[in-house]
Amino acid sequence: MSAGEVDAQRLRVSVVTPVRDEERTLRALVESLQSQTHAPDEIIIVDGGSEDGTRDLVRRLARDDARIRLVEAGEATPGRGRNVGTEAARCEWVAYVDAGIRVEPTWLERLVREAERDPKVEAVFGNYEPITRTRFERWAALAYITPKVERAGGPMRGPVVPSSLMRREVWRAVGGFPDLRAAEDMIFVERVLRSGRGVGWAPGATVWWHVQPTLRATFRRFTLYSRHNVWAGRQHDWHHGVARQYLLLSPFVALAAAHGAWWLVVPALWTLARVVKTLWARREGRGLAWVLNPVRVVGVGAILLTIDAATFLGWAQATVLRRWYR
Repeated sequence: MSAGEVDAQRLRVSVVTPVRDEERTLRALVESLQSQTHAPDEIIIVDGGSEDGTRDLVRRLARDDARIRLVEAGEATPGRGRNVGTEAARCEWVAYVDAGIRVEPTWLERLVREAERDPKVEAVFGNYEPITRTRFERWAALAYITPKVERAGGPMRGPVVPSSLMRREVWRAVGGFPDLRAAEDMIFVERVLRSGRGVGWAPGATVWWHVQPTLRATFRRFTLYSRHNVWAGRQHDWHHGVARQYLLLSPFVALAAAHGAWWLVVPALWTLARVVKTLWARREGRGLAWVLNPVRVVGVGAILLTIDAATFLGWAQATVLRRWYR
């Protein structure tokens, strides 16, 4: 078989990345895409209204690599940015990844391998892992990164959009991404899974995602997530569960105010049980001593309570100020 015939049989892929003010992180992502063992045929970077040097950086990168294309979408949410990039893609298969993510060299190869393994597969979801360089980041990953689940091929996290590959027809059939800043990826994944299209899993196709590095950054990010999830009408995914817990505990707080602080033992034990349950689900073979480590319990507990506070603040902002707050 000639080299030309091999190339003709190779699955061609467009990579789509929505960005906004990602001058600091974008070069690292592009370099990791350029180092893929299965080289992408084009890298489409959709700018959603950056006010830093993101667009100039993409133009400089494109001068050295003809596969890189800048698409300017004006003021665009990540959902609209992905739609614009997918519409502009020249390949039948589109892979999605986000700025601020580190992509392993075999990421695209492993996604493609799963798509080629079964002709019925039209969408493939890969794995993601948190980058945890500090103790706080390790606690943060334990607090809010979803635990791995068993899929065909092994345990993995996901499905998530920024580690996925699919035919463009799948994107079109499910109506594309909602024009939202948050929850658009979750809504899109749900649509794909409900569509009846063949779905494959690639646990070895891994991207590395940055968690928030401080408690303050965590609070700010989850306030934003909360606000936009409410605007997306997704309170049932997150907000209602948090609210139910606090409604159940509120009588004990009232009893403590009226009859003595010892009634706060019940909310404290409830919170402790919640932290232990969170750690147990993420122990990955580690024992009870690891789960009950007091420093870890306090650290993860503080982050969970911070996220709860951010949930209520974002909910209030979304309800009172509506979309003016965007």
